[in-house]
Amino acid sequence: MKHGGDYVGYYDKYGKMPIDYSENTSPFGLPIGVKSAICDSLDIANRYPDPYCRELRNKLATYHNVPANSIICGNGAADIIYRLALALKPKKALVTAPTFSEYKSSLNLIGCEIINHALKEENDFKIDEDIFSLIDDDLDVMYICQPNNPTGMTCEENLLLRILNKCRADGVMLVVDECFLDFVEGGISLIPKLEEYDNLLILKAFTKLYAMAGVRLGYAISASSYLLSKMRASGQPWNVSTMAQAAGIAAMDEKDYVKRVISNTQKERRVIFDGLNKLEIRHIESEANYILIYTESEDFAIKMEEKGFLIRDCSNYIGLDEGWYRIAVKKHEDNLKLLSAMEEVIIGK
Repeated sequence: MKHGGDYVGYYDKYGKMPIDYSENTSPFGLPIGVKSAICDSLDIANRYPDPYCRELRNKLATYHNVPANSIICGNGAADIIYRLALALKPKKALVTAPTFSEYKSSLNLIGCEIINHALKEENDFKIDEDIFSLIDDDLDVMYICQPNNPTGMTCEENLLLRILNKCRADGVMLVVDECFLDFVEGGISLIPKLEEYDNLLILKAFTKLYAMAGVRLGYAISASSYLLSKMRASGQPWNVSTMAQAAGIAAMDEKDYVKRVISNTQKERRVIFDGLNKLEIRHIESEANYILIYTESEDFAIKMEEKGFLIRDCSNYIGLDEGWYRIAVKKHEDNLKLLSAMEEVIIGK
């Protein structure tokens, strides 16, 4: 499945760089401390990286108040997702639709039967009570993206806990992807629940909040030492580079940077909502740093591309049709440019 962020393809086609609204990372670039840490780590780039990511995991353990041995690090969250599929080798999995495609891609790799639970547009694609009819002891694993990508909607806390309890009762591994949860105002993480539930695995990444997409660093947390051991054995060694480990260690000290990113997201998301309302463009009131929109304007993504903007065509998501697109939340000046370009496309300028 094609993802967003193909600025190289855009450059090859147009000979210039786009304003990229198809990827959902911080618009402020790498934090200064992270850049410095990467540069400093080059002095030992001639050596193999620590295969156990000891210093990084110890710092993550303190950051999340969990044991270091409950953490596994990877080459982005996608690496963790594939390791999980190879370690579990589930025969039957439950995935909502629409959602992040790599869950399904990793499951297809091992020939797993996938149950796609269609989320209702009239309910703004939120998970509801209907999900319980699909959770039983025939199921091996279930994935919930919290908040969901591309909708930006979260599963309500009480409902999520009931799902977790139902999964435990039926022997189902619940995978909760919290890679975008930091952007959600008042977002509730399930990390404090890990000690109680050994059927829970939480995905996290440095990609979005710290603009580290090119660095490639993600991790997972679980109380199941057996599962984590199998995941470590289900991929190549030295999967997290020396530079990525140094970047992650430094990123956790960037508290002012994080506050700036989250503040910008919350403020500018409202700016975009208001602009979309004025343009009468259907959209989902996302809680994340991206927004799912719908328009019947023909060739909308192509016309936006011609105006210098990459947006994410979501028609290849299971559960979405032609006309659905995802846009990121960026800096104020770029958001105003985006809305202006969208208006020009809609009125045919």
